[in-house]
Amino acid sequence: MFEVATTSAAGTKAVAAAVAVEVRAGDLLVLAGDLGAGKTAFTQGLGAALGVDARITSPTFTLAQRYEGRLRVHHLDVYRLSGPEEAADLDIADLLEDEAVTVIEWGDTIRAALPADFLEVRFTLGEGDDERALTFTAVGSRWATRLPLLTAALDEVGAC
Repeated sequence: MFEVATTSAAGTKAVAAAVAVEVRAGDLLVLAGDLGAGKTAFTQGLGAALGVDARITSPTFTLAQRYEGRLRVHHLDVYRLSGPEEAADLDIADLLEDEAVTVIEWGDTIRAALPADFLEVRFTLGEGDDERALTFTAVGSRWATRLPLLTAALDEVGAC
């Protein structure tokens, strides 16, 4: 587990671009934390770094969106779900078998429905209007083995 600080939406996107260097097809990123803390901005930065040209918006009402890039991005927002039992309709297992990376905003609310391997990115509001702390936690072996590479990539970005 480690933490990165950002001071702007552009900084959050830069952090996500550094994460994009380490993502692989079949990866799951679970974004958790405060409302308005930058989960969608993170997904926008990740998508842009993966070659997504389309405008990435929060799929709060549609629940899921798919974007094409050099690696497909499945973007889910489960804020409106009442719990893990409702997540069955999302077919998360099928999304993870696709040649894509899957990003789930508010994914911690359906943790019981998630597979054992994912990278959690927890967003916490800071003191200033645009200050954020992003805490990265590898859950399972898939991300644990890449955590040193991810840490190094994020060290290069520094505080944003």
